[in-house]
Amino acid sequence: MSSTTTITETESSLLKLTLAYDKEIHEQYKYAAYLPVYDETTKLPALQPFVFQDRGLAADKEKPNLLPKDNPDIRATSLTPVIGTEIRGLQLSALTDPQKDELALLIAERGVVVFRDQDFKDISIAKQKAFGAYFGPLHIHPVGAHVKDTLEFHNIYLGPDNEYRARSKNNRLTTVGYHSDVSHEHQPPGITILTLLSVPPTGGDTAWASQTAAYARLSPPIKALLEGLRAEHSGFPQAEGARRDGRWVRREPVKSEHPVVRVHPATGQKALFVNPGFTKRIVGLRDEESEAILKLLFKHISLSQDLQVRVRWEEGTVALWDNRVTAHTAISDYDVHNPQEGLRHGFRITTLADKPTGVDGLESAWE
Repeated sequence: MSSTTTITETESSLLKLTLAYDKEIHEQYKYAAYLPVYDETTKLPALQPFVFQDRGLAADKEKPNLLPKDNPDIRATSLTPVIGTEIRGLQLSALTDPQKDELALLIAERGVVVFRDQDFKDISIAKQKAFGAYFGPLHIHPVGAHVKDTLEFHNIYLGPDNEYRARSKNNRLTTVGYHSDVSHEHQPPGITILTLLSVPPTGGDTAWASQTAAYARLSPPIKALLEGLRAEHSGFPQAEGARRDGRWVRREPVKSEHPVVRVHPATGQKALFVNPGFTKRIVGLRDEESEAILKLLFKHISLSQDLQVRVRWEEGTVALWDNRVTAHTAISDYDVHNPQEGLRHGFRITTLADKPTGVDGLESAWE
């Protein structure tokens, strides 16, 4: 269900908002101000190249500020041997710059870092934006729902009054869809921060796969082949789907040819940089060759549970991950029409990062 409201910004400007929820059923909801809307007026220009300095490069590799060894109240636990760390006893909202630098490095090393018992959702939008912007320019999603007056907050919502996010999966046997956030951008995202404002008592988990571990598992001949290749990442299917569904496209889509294996600037680690969500073909190969290799890699990423982590959301959980070294998927396994199964609602802050660089300096390319 949705309704359209026109809000006057100035005497000479009108902002058309489509509310992607039913106001009546959320009248008592604490986080109603964060519910999804679509700004159907704003048109954004193409993203421009920028100089990016990874905050992890400034970090002390021992992380004495973020994870002091003499403070038993701060507990960091590895969720699996290869991916994922959970931290309790630290508030994201209170981190110093040295702590944030060390966090950026930890996220690069571990793929995803999950903070529990956070007050992050209850600090101001301005402070939430400032925290995200420390790690890089904030990305505005080209077609997605957002928080009112805050285009940089991509809305995560699935409820009985808005099933748009689930509709595209109606003809599939699974809701799992691994991807790296908007990897089609010329300088695609680095760190993403996902905050859930409301969590169901069970279900709605998120899973991540380590692209560094996925690369490391490959045989030497396959590694050597992939390290010299680029793959096309395209935002056109997403934009075309949005237009087909009557959604506003605020920035025209782009394609990028990124190295299939990229090198992280802060760790020097090699990682696969393909994902089933946005990667369409391997440049320079014949169709059958490209399809066969991508099918192998997508299967490897999606089915290798020994290089994945599945995280259950709790009240006050915030997850931060590095899109350059992970792929992730939501798991929509709960019934939004059953009030006892709760509501899954949150917002995503995504930061843009470096132009991907591969092995031996292989760079991304685009027209």
